[in-house]
Amino acid sequence: MEVLDPRPGDSILEIGCGSGVAARLVCERLGDAGRLLALDRSAVAVRRTAERNAAHVAVGRLEVRRATLADAGLPPAGLDAAFAVDVNVFWTTPATAELAALAAALSPGGAVHLLWGAGGPQPAGRVTGAVAAALGAAGFAGVTPLRADRGFGVSAVRP
Repeated sequence: MEVLDPRPGDSILEIGCGSGVAARLVCERLGDAGRLLALDRSAVAVRRTAERNAAHVAVGRLEVRRATLADAGLPPAGLDAAFAVDVNVFWTTPATAELAALAAALSPGGAVHLLWGAGGPQPAGRVTGAVAAALGAAGFAGVTPLRADRGFGVSAVRP
């Protein structure tokens, strides 16, 4: 939450919502006007996120959708920020289609934060180097590797 820093009224995308823990934390900060779209390709993850966050779904603060990022059909330039926690597609593949969809969906100046926990999949430098290069190649600006006691990641901004 420190990296994402969701604010009331923000429109945010979570890529790979898993069991919905982050969705709950984000929704608690969005206020009545904010929205979170949580995506996951797993039907089980979508169900768990929706169940854990039923109150946020009921008031329209949270939409949970089964889809991949590349196939989600996101509206253009409608997001203030996007984030993913422990989603490996961004460093295990070129993620060309995913990053193109993300760039199109973020508003100019919108931020993306791709994060991994301290017990991440590989040494932090290997992951952040690949992700930073992919974000730069996709046209993102301000690509910044992040390191903290609890994890690592990369943030960038849509110009």
